[in-house]
Amino acid sequence: MQPSRFWSFAALFFGAAPLAFADTETTQLTFGFGPAPEEAPALVTHVDPTVGYFVVRGYGFENPFAVRLGAGCVTSDKPFYFSVKLPEGNYDVKLLLGGDNRESDTTVKAELRRLMLQEVRTKPGQVEARTFTVNVRTPKIAGGGQVHLKQPREKIEEAWAWDDKLTLEFNGSRPCLRSIEITKVEVPTVFVLGDSTVCDQAKEPWNSWGQMLTRFFKPGVAVSNQAESGETLRGALHAGRVAKVLGDIKKGDYLLIQFGHNDMKEKGAAVGAFTTYKADLEKVVTGVRQHGGTPVLVTSMNRKSFDATGHVYNTLKDYPDAVRAVAKDMDVPLIDLNAVSKTLYEAIGKANIDKAFVDGTHHNAYGSYELARCVIEGIRQDKLDLAGYIVDDVPPFDPAHPDPIDTFNVPASPQSSAEKPLGS
Repeated sequence: MQPSRFWSFAALFFGAAPLAFADTETTQLTFGFGPAPEEAPALVTHVDPTVGYFVVRGYGFENPFAVRLGAGCVTSDKPFYFSVKLPEGNYDVKLLLGGDNRESDTTVKAELRRLMLQEVRTKPGQVEARTFTVNVRTPKIAGGGQVHLKQPREKIEEAWAWDDKLTLEFNGSRPCLRSIEITKVEVPTVFVLGDSTVCDQAKEPWNSWGQMLTRFFKPGVAVSNQAESGETLRGALHAGRVAKVLGDIKKGDYLLIQFGHNDMKEKGAAVGAFTTYKADLEKVVTGVRQHGGTPVLVTSMNRKSFDATGHVYNTLKDYPDAVRAVAKDMDVPLIDLNAVSKTLYEAIGKANIDKAFVDGTHHNAYGSYELARCVIEGIRQDKLDLAGYIVDDVPPFDPAHPDPIDTFNVPASPQSSAEKPLGS
């Protein structure tokens, strides 16, 4: 069968024409939702709510039965997902939201619940344009090899973090989507390495500061969160996670690195905070600098560890001090999340701290959001160029005065699990 005839057959069978972003010179894709106008622009692909995602087509809704037509948009009374097949890289995503004859309220998450836009509200007939920059990645390591993904976790529950498509979640009390415009861009990337307190957690109520970090950056910088649950620094080196970052990082990029929770439990000859762990941190810092990037060390946040007087005590042994020592010895920017999390937790108070945690180590949406604000404030305090990308609606943050718990709102994603993430 000739290729053109095959594609015609596929379009007929699947109900829409396929796209081949990865196989052409195309650098921009535009999708329109709702009834197609009689004179539709040639470069706009109009998508019916019934169009599900298929690999051959390269775009579509992951849960089409949840979506319905509004006035020039698609809407739903529950979260819905739209995916587009894309090559690895960074993309500007421009959304037109609202425009329906009713009010809308849209929160947007990407891939594994990375918070991109929070509570965008429109009045009846009002259209709001919003743009963010998102990173899409695969396990392939530049120069050869692949990241050794954990099975089944990363290949099943976390597949959206590593596959060859961008998946967007539209959430809120009444999400309304009019159009999506996706443009490939060359922009600075903020790489992130760490453990379960940092990685993109796939299911509610588990959350991390790494997947909240995206909320606080303007378009023009992408966050590539390559942390993973249960990981140690030594494990990240052996699994190729560090090699993956070093293969992609370039001048103008950053690496935020936070380990320690699992490293402190490693055993073996000479294994320890000021021996193997410190040496491995120094190795990563050197590698990032050799590739032109900027390393930023982050000490591990405290666990939910209150004493009888209502004060937080350290359970991480010498590991935060080892990170501080590397930062001092190698003149590396430091975000002392260990110190500021103590201030944050004590400000929330022992009586209310369960509203920020799921268990003794892992956080919910509120806890991780507040920790992400601490990281953002650390970027400001370190006077990194990256601070210029912080969104305008985020004022300086004092962890001694956290955001009120009662007014916090990030709508929950549909998938949930009582199973604890790897690591503790």
